[in-house]
Amino acid sequence: VQLQACGGGLVQAGGSLRLSCAASGRTSRSYIMGWFRQAPGKEREFVSAVTWGGGSTAYGDSVKGRFTISRDIAKDTVYLQMNSLKPEDTAVYYCAASRLLLRQNVKDYDYWGQGTQVTVSS
Repeated sequence: VQLQACGGGLVQAGGSLRLSCAASGRTSRSYIMGWFRQAPGKEREFVSAVTWGGGSTAYGDSVKGRFTISRDIAKDTVYLQMNSLKPEDTAVYYCAASRLLLRQNVKDYDYWGQGTQVTVSS
């Protein structure tokens, strides 16, 4: 499975961004798709995950109510809509694929994209 993330950028606090993650590979749709983020000096943190088939989702506590994950099956793409952004959301965001249902642990994910930088200014 190959993952290509994009959509990061610089935004003011309170603003919005939408990240995209394009998945490719013959078995990509059998995986759970997740987003993680990593700020400088911090561990990689779970953000959200979604199943391809049923659309079941999971969110980290710090983003609940502000971020929304979705997927476009026809385009093999997962999106992360980020609203009401805060400076503490600043991080490199990674998309990842897992065979395990809606896990939040980095170790449960088998494939990773290259990351896209999100910077939120105050």
